[in-house]
Amino acid sequence: LDAASQETLTAPVLSKGKPAAGKFVTLTAQEYVGTEVFHTLYLPGNWKKGGERLPIIFEYTGNYFPKSGSTGEVEGAGLGYGLSGGQYIWVSLPYISEGGRDNQVTWWGDEAATIAYAKVNVPRIIEEYGANPNAVFLCGFSRGAIGVNYLGLHDDEVAKLWTAFITHDHFDGIKEWGGTSWGKPLEIYRTGAIERLKRLGGRPYLVCQNGDKYGTEAFVKSVLKSVDNFTFNNFSTLEIFGSFPHPLAKAAHTDFWAYLPSDYRELTWNWMNAVLDLSE
Repeated sequence: LDAASQETLTAPVLSKGKPAAGKFVTLTAQEYVGTEVFHTLYLPGNWKKGGERLPIIFEYTGNYFPKSGSTGEVEGAGLGYGLSGGQYIWVSLPYISEGGRDNQVTWWGDEAATIAYAKVNVPRIIEEYGANPNAVFLCGFSRGAIGVNYLGLHDDEVAKLWTAFITHDHFDGIKEWGGTSWGKPLEIYRTGAIERLKRLGGRPYLVCQNGDKYGTEAFVKSVLKSVDNFTFNNFSTLEIFGSFPHPLAKAAHTDFWAYLPSDYRELTWNWMNAVLDLSE
């Protein structure tokens, strides 16, 4: 990634048909044929079947939250494309609804089915599209930022799928989530979050957030013996966009911040380049 780039990114347009270089499409996993459950896949313009093994970034989207412009839908994802500058294979993973018939737009739906979807499809996608198995990023915004750990580090089997982790706005174990069965009371929820975080090992982790309002850095440092593998990137989306609403972002709580050039995107892309250097 050209960290010094002044390019403003343009999100790819969702289209129908088979995956191909430069296309952004929806795909239904074989286990969910006949349902409305699907993930999205973007293949960069330089992707070639049997060619260079490109990095891949998997994403969990935020909740349905009209105030911020978040649809909760996999096709509304934006973080993974921005983080990778459109240069990586990009996949938005679904949350599976109870009953397994649809994608869930708020929280986890059928938690076990959502995690199982990743366990089955992440290795399958890496193999089918020739991604680099040593450069597998997991990222998430808002609900998805919590999901990076809550889902992505849920157990040893799913935790081993990823090379590096990126969250934006929110983090597993920081606050109680009323109205859920999994996110309260805080003491019990946080105990589980600490166990999940320990599955990280020493893998690279970038925590991005709009301001330092969550206390994430203090929490992580209180839990782990070493945070040398962590980078904390606190910034102002207002500084990036200038004002809200913006053509790319309805409000400050947004996953589209990396579409515009900024010092924060430069830091992020330098971090991602460093992670790739470690994978070689």
